[in-house]
Amino acid sequence: MIFSTVSNLHSVFYPFMDYSYTIIDSSASSRLQLQVYLDDYEDLVCAGTAQNAIEGLNTILKFDPDLVLVNLNEDGMSYFQMVTELNQYMGTLPLIIGYSTSKKYAYNAIKSGFFDYWILPHNEFDVRKTLFRLRKLHPKHSKPSTICLKSYNDYHYLDTKDILYLKSDNNSTDFFMKNGEVVSAFKTLKSFEEQLPESFIRIHQSYILNSRYVSRINYGKSICTLKNLKQREIPFSKKYKTRIDSLKEMLSKTAVGTLN
Repeated sequence: MIFSTVSNLHSVFYPFMDYSYTIIDSSASSRLQLQVYLDDYEDLVCAGTAQNAIEGLNTILKFDPDLVLVNLNEDGMSYFQMVTELNQYMGTLPLIIGYSTSKKYAYNAIKSGFFDYWILPHNEFDVRKTLFRLRKLHPKHSKPSTICLKSYNDYHYLDTKDILYLKSDNNSTDFFMKNGEVVSAFKTLKSFEEQLPESFIRIHQSYILNSRYVSRINYGKSICTLKNLKQREIPFSKKYKTRIDSLKEMLSKTAVGTLN
């Protein structure tokens, strides 16, 4: 394990922004195949799924996703009506992608302002082209996801995607990195909390973790288990339980299924 220390007199964050998405699809196989393709992109986060237009309307209003993907196969016209209803409640609509086994609804999709239209079965290349166009036309960030820890004339740069968690010790904070390095900064955990990207969650008085690396939540032991770490158990406290509940809900949405 490599240790490095920085006297953290100044810090600058360039947040890594995610695109949130919702899938509305009554076909489990179609929905899961699409999620498999979308899981390849680190800047995409699932904000919920639905199986029909009514559930879809509620999910969109609840989570306000950036992107909505809709299977128009069963009852396409009900989804165009859903878009009309969304205009009554939202100032800015999410980008909508429709898909179907034919071009039957393509004209209606264009008239309704859909961002794209796919022909089923899902094609990885079509998904990739659409997502690259999304990034180009609707960029979420213009700078890399980097934190700069500055001490006098010494500048230490950390990629926030490589940070597993932060641990405080009085007035200093240790950054535990994916490669095993530990970088110490002489600044409190609270000073970093509000500036870190959204994937970082405060779960304890002494810990902030990167939710991207959470592999298990054990409520009985009040522990979160992280990937890519030998000592992987990070404690969470009752004070932050609502954040753990939100994290569990978010991770469950992207899971294939839950077995009792």
